[in-house]
Amino acid sequence: MTAVDVPLGGPEPLIDPHAHFLTPHTNRGDWARYNRSRLDSGERMGVRCHVASILGSWGYTSPTYFASPRDQSVANDFMYDLVDAEGPRVRAWVAVNPNFTDHALAEIERGLARGAVGIKLAAGRRTTDFAVLDDIAQAAADHRIPVLQHIWQHRRRDWPNQDASDGVELARLAARHPTVTFLLAHIGGGGDWAHTNPAVLDTPNIVMDLSGSGIDRGMIDEALRWVGASRLLWAADLTLCTGLTKLRALAHTGASADDLADMRWRNAVRIFPPGTFDAALAAARAGLP
Repeated sequence: MTAVDVPLGGPEPLIDPHAHFLTPHTNRGDWARYNRSRLDSGERMGVRCHVASILGSWGYTSPTYFASPRDQSVANDFMYDLVDAEGPRVRAWVAVNPNFTDHALAEIERGLARGAVGIKLAAGRRTTDFAVLDDIAQAAADHRIPVLQHIWQHRRRDWPNQDASDGVELARLAARHPTVTFLLAHIGGGGDWAHTNPAVLDTPNIVMDLSGSGIDRGMIDEALRWVGASRLLWAADLTLCTGLTKLRALAHTGASADDLADMRWRNAVRIFPPGTFDAALAAARAGLP
């Protein structure tokens, strides 16, 4: 590999466990360009696999965080078809709206049959609403798959059009389901990220992703100090540009080479079902695009 061939994110493997794509069933006419841009930019950065979801119609025909059963099924189908088309560089979360519990549980079974590797929960229901969320978490436990939970860091009030949870609330659900790995989404997005670290310190089945639009200096350093590299995953969420910024910041945290590998890809291999990334990483080792 020449210097010209080295990806923007460095030569070591990189897995993005929190990605999104768009469908034609949205209010964005540039959906195809966005999807292609994410794949092309990810290749330039060295992302070997995007583990992605689609949140219904992204607000076009039902609210983003309260997607109708039909909208969510259509979005999941598009996501699974994209996985089939793109091979090992894309894997799917099965996204569900837990307010429609029966539909959500059926979608999980259907998604796993199509190759989904985890459950995506957005902000449709507070994680302390155990009567609804326990069923979803139990499905994850039964199938030994992780749950990616949208989080608003230190939720001090309710926000319109979502029923968001923070780290304290996710920790309560995770404590009820200790065999499930919960991926706490985007410490780099929304609210007081410093509040989250102590909130999840004593809940070892919560790991955190670094995605989100925030790129505060010290954010990653503090997360490393509180929970350690084995519980952190690099991720990008909606935009790869801030993901690249945080990726470059990792090198300045004092993390060891092993810690960097954990956050870049090894933790993802650990929390997802066995074999999820074998083909993608084999291509990386072989120097293939």
